Amino acid sequence: MDMERHQNLHTIIMLREVIRKWWRAELHLVDRNGVVLEWQKGGDIPPTPNACCRLSLTSREGLRRCNQSVRQLHEQFRANRRLRRALVHACHLQFSLVGAPLYIHDEYQGFLFVEGFLREPPTGRDLELLKARVRELQPGAPDVERAVERLPVLGDANLEKLSDLLEYGASEIAAYEAERARKEDRSIQALSQGTGENYRFEDIIGRSGAMQEIFKLLEKVSNSEATVLINGESGTGKELVARAIHYNGPRRQGPFVVQNCSAFNDNLLESALFGHMRGAFTGAMRDKKGLFEVADGGTFFLDEVGDMSPALQVKLLRVLQEGTFLPVGGTHSREVDVRVIAATHKDLGEMVKRGEFREDLYYRINVIRVHLPPLRERRDDLPLLVDHFLRKHHREGQRARGLSSDAMALLGTYAWPGNVRELENEIERLLVLGGDLELLPAELISSRIRDAVTPGGSSFLTARATGRLHEAVETLEREMIHQGLLRTGNNKSRLARELGISRSNLILKIAKYGLDKGLPPDAEADA
Repeated sequence: MDMERHQNLHTIIMLREVIRKWWRAELHLVDRNGVVLEWQKGGDIPPTPNACCRLSLTSREGLRRCNQSVRQLHEQFRANRRLRRALVHACHLQFSLVGAPLYIHDEYQGFLFVEGFLREPPTGRDLELLKARVRELQPGAPDVERAVERLPVLGDANLEKLSDLLEYGASEIAAYEAERARKEDRSIQALSQGTGENYRFEDIIGRSGAMQEIFKLLEKVSNSEATVLINGESGTGKELVARAIHYNGPRRQGPFVVQNCSAFNDNLLESALFGHMRGAFTGAMRDKKGLFEVADGGTFFLDEVGDMSPALQVKLLRVLQEGTFLPVGGTHSREVDVRVIAATHKDLGEMVKRGEFREDLYYRINVIRVHLPPLRERRDDLPLLVDHFLRKHHREGQRARGLSSDAMALLGTYAWPGNVRELENEIERLLVLGGDLELLPAELISSRIRDAVTPGGSSFLTARATGRLHEAVETLEREMIHQGLLRTGNNKSRLARELGISRSNLILKIAKYGLDKGLPPDAEADA
């Protein structure tokens, strides 16, 4: 069991901060062998708020006795596997330890504990004995008197609250590991079937000409180890494509790691990518692996790589070229074998010209480029996507099975600046609002979409669409092509590019709808 990852769980981080603030004490994790995670490396002692504990832990003999006290509590938990509640135990300084056992998959895996508090303030002879014990461990320590004066004292009510928090922390770790095991089981099953769970190329929705060209490219890309740059607007599915490349490629059994480069500031991103050494900066209490090490043997998806600072671009280039990097605060390089898939919504070529992105890095990550078209350029896929999201977000008890013709035509006219992600959110919203309706009407569609398509409340179709879904789509398609031909002066090549379909397909649709009559001659000065 990797206890290191439990330290970084959001729940444990929050618990540690609460315990420090309320009781001036430190939360620790102990493994199934009775070893305190933070104490197993020499000198790697956290700055516990209890000054007496700090003096003990920084003494060789004191550290030995502290470990012995922890092992005694550990033996109590091991001896009684039915015990699932917190226990209080006296340490070698006669401080109280309170610990809660950790069971994962019904197996004892250690415990959480808080050290170093008193049940009541020491007085008289007890006070002098406590000072003597601390001075025995740290002869000549100048601040023993002050350390004893500031000892945390917990009454019964506070002890009960602390015990509940520790038990809660243990239950959260157990729940995290259970969910992690379920995900691993699903991944193993998916890999054994060669499907990569839900990341087959055929699971990416799209039948338009633009998407078919992408599928052909992805089939070739996935079988290689080449670095890939995915370019596309936000919401076009860049991560979905990256996962499909990974799970259909030679590294499918390795990890797939994701990091959005715009999510952190420069210092935090460097630590996240390359890790750090203990003492590299304030709060770096232990060595920490970076995500490049986590991704070793697999694929690292770097989203929004265009937001990376010039300094980090240099380190990324070194990893790509040499397979080595230096952790923050480190002195020795580390080697990794990672396939990098980068993504951005920015034009990196223009950024190179402006001096905002390194030219050598640009050419290194732009080995194979995959451009994902925005939804407005692949409107042929809209009915497929709508149907997919209706099925995906349909919940038991909801009657809604489809969209009215008006609603479908309205969605088809909208520009979708948020692309597929925005469409999915809108369909999910419609299902929630219209769950008791058989067909979802246009009136339920978000006002921002209605206002964008029908400013001032005017009709978005010259003739109201009626009938079944395919009839609404055909009505919309005919109107869009008709308006496009008028707007472009019958320039079919230009209109085909705008609509995201081939010129030959457009010509067939023009003939189907009889739109070739009464229009000006072809304006084909556009090869």
